[in-house]
Amino acid sequence: MLLTLAWGSLFFPGLFALSTWALRRWRPAWSYNDCVMVGTRIVSSVQAVLATGAGIIIIRSCSNVVSDRHWLAREYVWFLIPYMVYDCYAMYLCDWCRIKEQNPGHSFVFRNFLSQNRLMITHHMVILFVLVPVAQKFRGDIGDFFVGCIFTAELSTPFVSLGRVLIQRKQQHTLLYKVNGIITLTSFFFCRILLFPFMYWSYGQHQGLSLLQVPYSIPFFCNVANALLIAPQIYWFSLLCKKALRLFNTPQDKKDG
Repeated sequence: MLLTLAWGSLFFPGLFALSTWALRRWRPAWSYNDCVMVGTRIVSSVQAVLATGAGIIIIRSCSNVVSDRHWLAREYVWFLIPYMVYDCYAMYLCDWCRIKEQNPGHSFVFRNFLSQNRLMITHHMVILFVLVPVAQKFRGDIGDFFVGCIFTAELSTPFVSLGRVLIQRKQQHTLLYKVNGIITLTSFFFCRILLFPFMYWSYGQHQGLSLLQVPYSIPFFCNVANALLIAPQIYWFSLLCKKALRLFNTPQDKKDG
């Protein structure tokens, strides 16, 4: 545990520092804000790839969705904790750099950062102080399969990150941005929305239950936890859909409307 925490504490900030340094050398025309923002997206994407890979390995190794075990189901959670702490700092740094670049005389207030990022910060705090104890202690020796499923939800993150980078670089008019937008919507829907019915279905297959019977056959707190997890995903998916509608709403469409 301690060794994994230490590796995570070195890996994610180190990768961010290396990415930012490399971008400042390779893209000298970019502002410091650009390099910081892209650096954070690189780290987020790398973490997403690692988490998805760990999730796939766990899922494939657990033929019994309740009792089968895989060491990654616990070990990667320890590796994830430093990332969540780092990511909170990275969000703060991105906001600070953006405001200082747009308005050098502006006095950045930490309170404003908290108010403008309430949902994301709450999401991180729930993971750290609720999901981590559940995953590492309270679930006992069962459920590695479902932990692996949760890890695979990160599959959409690299595409979300690429979209943010393209927006930062004012590339919204490009074909790459539109194609990436379609992939983002698709991967987000499958990996962050349909993931939850899939977990219920998998449990039902194991127990000989229909999908509709599963919520009534598992502990109440499991349903509550899944509801708390899927609620922000649905909200973020709705925001992605609105952006997609604006992107593909051509001037002709507006005229016809």
